[in-house]
Amino acid sequence: MKRRDFFKNSSLFAFGSLASQFHSDIWMNSKNNFQTKKAKNIIFMVSDGMSTGTLNMADRLLQISNGKGSHWLDLYREGKINRALMDTASASSLVTDSAAGSSSWGGGKRVPNGSLNVSANGEKHLPILQKFKSSGKKVGCVTTVPITHATPAGFSVMQKDRGDQEAIALKYLDLEFDVMMGGGNDYFSSSKRADGKDVYASFKQKDFTIFRNRKDLLASKSDQKILGVFADGGLPYALDRSNDKELEESTPTLAEMSKHAIKHLSKNNDEGFVLQIEAGKVDWAAHANDAGGLLYDQIAFDEAIKEVIDFAEKDRETLVIITTDHGNANPGLIKSHDVDKNFSYLQNFTHTNDWLLQQIKMKANSFSSIREMIANANGDKTITDEEAKILLNFYNKNNGGLYNTGNLPYGPLAEMQKKYTSIGWISMDHSGDYVELAAFGPGSDELKPFVKNYELHQFMLQSAEVEDNF
Repeated sequence: MKRRDFFKNSSLFAFGSLASQFHSDIWMNSKNNFQTKKAKNIIFMVSDGMSTGTLNMADRLLQISNGKGSHWLDLYREGKINRALMDTASASSLVTDSAAGSSSWGGGKRVPNGSLNVSANGEKHLPILQKFKSSGKKVGCVTTVPITHATPAGFSVMQKDRGDQEAIALKYLDLEFDVMMGGGNDYFSSSKRADGKDVYASFKQKDFTIFRNRKDLLASKSDQKILGVFADGGLPYALDRSNDKELEESTPTLAEMSKHAIKHLSKNNDEGFVLQIEAGKVDWAAHANDAGGLLYDQIAFDEAIKEVIDFAEKDRETLVIITTDHGNANPGLIKSHDVDKNFSYLQNFTHTNDWLLQQIKMKANSFSSIREMIANANGDKTITDEEAKILLNFYNKNNGGLYNTGNLPYGPLAEMQKKYTSIGWISMDHSGDYVELAAFGPGSDELKPFVKNYELHQFMLQSAEVEDNF
């Protein structure tokens, strides 16, 4: 898929401004006109690691590309949604990690960083998807990172160490949730797991339908519980996928997974459902200071928002919550005479820095070859020979980490790109910002203007009128 096609499919621009204004006026008059005050369904959407600047820049990039901004900010512009700020701290720090962040929503308590619904003293807090399943609702998670990763796991399990994803996969087997989709083959396949267990076979024995590719998922009409695992680790970045025909054909988008999950969970279901949807690689791109990875995965999340809101507008019994667990790297546009022109170059990016630096590591044999590869991925923009030398030297150093196991020069390349993107970063790690929180649907009027992350646990239970007597 070409870059222009990516944007062409990412908005309702063709309807025109008059239709948009008419639609907005209707909703301004019927914002609270839901079937009941009780939420039959809840869809909780997380753009993991999304700083405010990420949300802003994705909206700006969509406006530049097709004249219409993001679906998320359209909800603000059209007055459809209730909005708040959220305090994201964990029990151990003002700056949370994703495990503690999701656990605050999942278990209703702040826990130390690295923990999933287990306090420092060992006390365990029952996750909200287990509570909703016990109440009779169908439940599930959809993500672009391993389904065993921190954010879906925080809604699902109790475990002291978020890192033991093999154990989390087995806990999912015991829980038998209705839909689990994302990456993570490393934790389900007998050829990948340290213990050699074939976890897929165990799921099949419990009447799960297993999906490993996009074609089978989209064609399926199965009523069985779903386990979809579409990559060894995380799914490919949206930008890389959109420029690789093989990835497009084999890997579903977050919007496609979300749409299929909603269709599956809402079918023949009187009790309702609760679904968590996560754009996990927004966080990974922020850790890498990867502008293309960050913004196009945020736009892919925005497409999932459209699918969810389209369903909720028709259904009128679904509470939608849209937020992030924490900021990350706090990117933003830096003022200069060329900032508008520079930022518009992002339309012409064809690959992420992650993809690009992997290619350089495998194939580059000269400074000129590095410069050519960068130009091909960055819309003809490139770096100097001296900068290419810096990148090559980086590969020989040990600068890796949790989100840089390939020891790639993410930081240096981002700094070099700043001259033709005008995007700056404050770090390569999480931040302790208050973050955006939006709610639509039954119960959304009860959202306070300022909340602490753990308060959303009771907010969801109360909106669904499920008593917390577990």
